[in-house]
Amino acid sequence: MNAEADALAAVKDADRKHVFHSWSAQELIDPLAVAGAEGSYFWDYQGNRYLDFSSALVYTNIGYQHPKVTAAIQEQAARLCTVAPGFAVDVRSEAARLIAERTPGDLDKIFFTNAGAEAVENAVRMARLHTGRPKVLSAYRSYHGATSTAINLTGDARRFGNDTATAGVVHFWGPFAYRSPFYATTEAEECERALRHLEDTIVFEGPQSIAAIILETVGGAPGVLVHPDGYLAGVRALCDRYGIVFVLDEIMVGFGRTGKWFASEHWDVTPDLICFAKGVTSGYVPLGGVAISAAIAETFARRPYPGGLTYSGHVLACAAAVATINVMEDEGVVEQSARTGAELLGPGLRALAERHPSVGEVRGLGTFWALELVRSKETREPLVPYNASGAENAPMAAFAAACKKGGLWPLVAGNRIHIAPPCTITPEDAAKGLRILDEALAVADAHTV
Repeated sequence: MNAEADALAAVKDADRKHVFHSWSAQELIDPLAVAGAEGSYFWDYQGNRYLDFSSALVYTNIGYQHPKVTAAIQEQAARLCTVAPGFAVDVRSEAARLIAERTPGDLDKIFFTNAGAEAVENAVRMARLHTGRPKVLSAYRSYHGATSTAINLTGDARRFGNDTATAGVVHFWGPFAYRSPFYATTEAEECERALRHLEDTIVFEGPQSIAAIILETVGGAPGVLVHPDGYLAGVRALCDRYGIVFVLDEIMVGFGRTGKWFASEHWDVTPDLICFAKGVTSGYVPLGGVAISAAIAETFARRPYPGGLTYSGHVLACAAAVATINVMEDEGVVEQSARTGAELLGPGLRALAERHPSVGEVRGLGTFWALELVRSKETREPLVPYNASGAENAPMAAFAAACKKGGLWPLVAGNRIHIAPPCTITPEDAAKGLRILDEALAVADAHTV
């Protein structure tokens, strides 16, 4: 065996023996062994290169191995690897300042966590303590993380095995015109009916018992659900009317993903709390957090906040955040993401929809898109059933395999492919990805009626 084969065998053997993978039946998976990555690509030990249209898990916003960020992490490690969260540290303060400068309104205080789920946990805790109320409302089509409160807030099927029904969570239907739960025929009608439904839910749950409403600014895992114009502003108005804290989950869409620093800028809406993670460091070192409004921060000015984390604001993570934000600013990454969506991905994906009977809808912003795959454009029947697995999921599995065979790594969820390349993807690589998708969609087309 050559050196690459030996390395591959060792990695796979150790993985099988010792690594417990998330969301998986351990004996039924065969993870790809990754040998390296750079820019918009990663590769395996056999030399196969993949154009990453998933940005890992939608977080390598500046691509893999950006030299300025890796250098900043190395320099910080040589100077100060770690220090307890109770100290004031230059790089932590700078990371907080840079984030606060980009958040909307007066969300100027930053509580650091290790990842997005912890950000959600702490945002909900802050809202409950600030209001003195127990309940939190979240949408059915949502994903907020896998920790205790976050997974109960989640609306998709990953909640099922974890739902305790004791978390103080009430779910409601958000707008989704393509599969309208409100029998709407226009985006405006969908928005109006979704807001009426949400207010009815508030009234019948008792406004005096509701601490917060949490929404993904653009629904990520549920299918890149872009809210209709007016919806987020309407939710903001309902929260103001009933004294409810408005929390926006920007974990997947913050830091350039939709062509804005934060997706809420598309609709000029300012929440009370923003949860962030992922793109803040491009995933190079885990970091998340909560951006906090002045009113909620004041609640804890002289009252201790009963929460904390050993690694809150870890200095290596903060160094990665400072470097990532500066790279994004200096290299115009947010603007590049917006251009890529408007000029390349959006038009290219809509062209695919016209050619392929399996593509029911195209939706997205910036470098964050989804194709809804269907058995019939007329009936809109999903290509595979909700929460499908095994034989039922075979059409999507075959489509994903065709993408990989063509050199594209897809992000497939349910009956959708999510298109989320690095925000820095070149026009040439974007076009290449679209060509591979075009070929792979022929496999999905074979399952249409």
